[in-house]
Amino acid sequence: MVWFLGLGFAGLVVLAVALLFDGVLEGLFGGVEALNGLFDGLISLPVVAGFVSMLGFSGAIVTGTTGLGPAAATAVAVPAALLTAWGAYRATRVLMNDGSGSAPREADVVGVTGVVVTAISAGGYGEVLVRLAGQPVKLAARADRPLLRGTRVWVDQSLSSTSISVRPVEH
Repeated sequence: MVWFLGLGFAGLVVLAVALLFDGVLEGLFGGVEALNGLFDGLISLPVVAGFVSMLGFSGAIVTGTTGLGPAAATAVAVPAALLTAWGAYRATRVLMNDGSGSAPREADVVGVTGVVVTAISAGGYGEVLVRLAGQPVKLAARADRPLLRGTRVWVDQSLSSTSISVRPVEH
């Protein structure tokens, strides 16, 4: 049972190393062609850590509760370890391929309200603070008429990635 517990705790250490030094091993082996992609799939540190930990802890549980020998405990623990490794692989793939973090585009600012922070002069530019994707963004702004600082505005057009056209919000 001591060997199984040792494997379980060794797997936890591997998992801690994977979390603390994420990408370091890939960087160390980045120049070696034969190892490119080795840590990217089924042989990633989280998968190895899950397999080793589950093998060790399952073997210890089977040995301690049933009185079976190490060979029988290993036979029971290996399927559990493979299932855990597969789950760790799927979980890391889902997390690595999450595409929800797309950057806002120029058109996303149209229709957003904001506040003039630097007065907009007639025919000139000022600055407007808007919230885009939950973040405050200060953009250069142009309007048809002069607007004072503190005026609530509505973005009616994106002129470029850093400038917009606004009009005052009518109450």
